[in-house]
Amino acid sequence: MTVVLHWFRRDLRISDNTALSEAGRAGRRVIPVFILEDALRTGPDVGAARLAFLLQSVECLRKNLAEMGCPLIIRQGRSTDLIPQLCTETGAGAVYANKRYEPYAEARDRRLGETLFRAGVEFKLYKDAVIWEEDEILTQAGRPYTVFTPYAKAWKQRAIPPPRPQFKCSPPERKPMVRSDVLSTDPAAFGHPLTQSVPPAGERGAREILRQFMAGPVWEYAAKRDYPAQAGTSQLSPHLRAGTIGIRAILREWQRARAAATAVQAASGDIFLNELIWREFYIQVLHNFPHVVKGAFRPEYDRLKWSENQDHFQAWWRGRTGYPIVDAAMRCLNATGTMHNRLRMIVAMFLTKDLLLPWPWGERYFMRQLVDGDLAANNGGWQWSAGTGTDAAPYFRIFNPVAQGEKFDAGGGFVRRWVPELAAFPGDAIHQPWQEPLLLASTGYPERIVRHEEQREKCLAMFKAVKKG
Repeated sequence: MTVVLHWFRRDLRISDNTALSEAGRAGRRVIPVFILEDALRTGPDVGAARLAFLLQSVECLRKNLAEMGCPLIIRQGRSTDLIPQLCTETGAGAVYANKRYEPYAEARDRRLGETLFRAGVEFKLYKDAVIWEEDEILTQAGRPYTVFTPYAKAWKQRAIPPPRPQFKCSPPERKPMVRSDVLSTDPAAFGHPLTQSVPPAGERGAREILRQFMAGPVWEYAAKRDYPAQAGTSQLSPHLRAGTIGIRAILREWQRARAAATAVQAASGDIFLNELIWREFYIQVLHNFPHVVKGAFRPEYDRLKWSENQDHFQAWWRGRTGYPIVDAAMRCLNATGTMHNRLRMIVAMFLTKDLLLPWPWGERYFMRQLVDGDLAANNGGWQWSAGTGTDAAPYFRIFNPVAQGEKFDAGGGFVRRWVPELAAFPGDAIHQPWQEPLLLASTGYPERIVRHEEQREKCLAMFKAVKKG
């Protein structure tokens, strides 16, 4: 019987898993493997919340596989060393895995593939994290899309494939004599003490979240998704990031629900679909334009003369800028590892266009804090907000943090939750506490560190100087 290693990476689930399903075909004996890479523990962007969610998801996967009689082998170290070693230990003639699209992961897979080829071991990678990848959707000129709207239109013209067949484990004839490490689910064991709350992890939890969302909230998505005080989003992003749920499974449930929806409901649900397409858009941008990892998508914007004011940066990440919606968002991120998408845009524009600080500073801070931190989406979102990226918000589009707070947190409920110093402020001043100087002085809440109107003009001048040059 052919022995195949299935290497779990960002696909920590049994159902709707392309490489795992393919590995289990034609009577092959599948040995599931997970490698806790050194980079997942010691890399510069490691965050305790994301690591905790990963570790908990791996533990859920281990238990689910054990119920099927398929023990999960866990090792810690470098996959380029450990995967060939495991092939030797198990007699595996092939390694199956699902594709990764980050430049560093693609380079690692190329190195590993060369090593396995020399050893006579097959290395097969499958599309799984996305519906359409790399160069599957191109412009009429045969080039990758750099604007979302035509990309989304082309995406929607194609049929969505169904979920992959369920994996059926073929238990080994005897217990394999292969060492497996025991992983703690506490990130503190790897040097990253957890100070944030982390949502429930694992495949079963992901399916339940999807079920609840498709049972009703998806049809109010358009109306509620921009209001952080309301439960209007799917909460699926950490699971998509870790792969505890598959994109095809989400879209299958979306299609089923949409078939029974009214026209108004369907229109709202289509907005949710657009958000899933944004995810794929940024993944194909990352693959086709890998320079975005180290600089602006539009290289001319690498010449922008950003500020280097560390005091301003510290005030931003601590939630002490004097702008309530910005500070509430950052405090929420620091406490929960999550941030509402509307708030991500607000705080990103504030950092780059009010404080005039470099977008990579914010991008990296987000990666260290977010439980759903994803290179493609995070980089794409930051460059969109900063005005430096593909399909970017024009540099002259600058959110007014007061107007954003008044529009999307009109009652001040979100601000009062995360900035309790302002709990007693009247509704007409909650987003402009400086209008009540005596009350503000008694709260300990800071004065504005900058004036939006002044900084807006400085930002416009900074961008215009680059465009003229």
